Amino acid sequence: MSNTTVAISIVTYNSTHIFKVLDHLRKEFEQDNRFHFFIFDNNSTDTYKEQLKEYENFAKITFYHENNGFGFGHNHNLLIATEDYFLIFNPDIILEKENLLRMLDVMEQDPTISLLAPKVLNPDGSVQHLMRKRVTVFDYWLRFMPFKFIKTMFAKRLETYECRNVPDDRNIEIRMVSGCFMLIRGTDFKEIKGFDERYFMYFEDTDLCLELEKRNKKVVYTPFSSVVHYYERGSHKNSKLFKIFLKSMYKYFNKWGWKLF
Repeated sequence: MSNTTVAISIVTYNSTHIFKVLDHLRKEFEQDNRFHFFIFDNNSTDTYKEQLKEYENFAKITFYHENNGFGFGHNHNLLIATEDYFLIFNPDIILEKENLLRMLDVMEQDPTISLLAPKVLNPDGSVQHLMRKRVTVFDYWLRFMPFKFIKTMFAKRLETYECRNVPDDRNIEIRMVSGCFMLIRGTDFKEIKGFDERYFMYFEDTDLCLELEKRNKKVVYTPFSSVVHYYERGSHKNSKLFKIFLKSMYKYFNKWGWKLF
C-alpha cells in the first residue's frame, strides 16, 4: 500500500468492548503513521469519558455534548478527513493489521471497487451473516419471528436474504454489507456526503451501500480478510433499541420504496 493513508473512524456510546479493542489496535498500529484514528464519543458517562481520555495520545477524540447517532459521529470524523481511505469501525471489532493490509491491496489493485467488506466472525470463529441481497418488510418479519417452524418453512428465503451461500474462494460484488466494518474510498464517501443522518441507528449502512449502487459504484465482499465482531444484537433484546430499529426501518422504506415481499 506504499504511502496510502487510512482514517479509522470509531463512534462510541458507553461501548462495552472499546477499551479492549483500543488496547489491541494500539498494539497493532501505534508504530505505523499511515493509519490515523478518530474517536467520536456520543456523550457517554463521565466515568467512561475519563477512561477514554487515556487514549488521547493514540487517537483524536471528540467528546460531543449529545448523542446524535452512528452516522452523525462518523460524518463528523470523516467528511473533513484527507486520508485516501476511510474505515468505518465498530467499537466491538477485533482487527489484525495484516487483514486490513490485504484489503487495502485489493482496493489498490482494483480502482473500480468503492467499498470493501471482510468476512465477519464471532469470537468462536463462526461466521456472522450480515450481508444482504435485498431488504423487504417480510424478510425483517422473518428475522424477528420467534417461531422456529416458520423460519424452517422459509429457510431458503432467509438463506438468500442473508447471503449465506457466498463463495469462499473469491471476491464478489454484493449489494449491502454491515456498517460494523467498511473500507471505503475517501472520495466516494464524500461524494455521497457520508451517512444519511436521518437514521439515528440501523439502516444507515444499507442506505450508504444503495447510494453507492445508485452511482454505479461497486461494493465488494472479500473472504480473504476477516475481523471478529462481538455482535450483541441489541434490537432483538432491548425494547428501546427495537423502537429505534422500527423508526429507522420506516425512514428507510419511505426513502427507497416499500417492498413487502
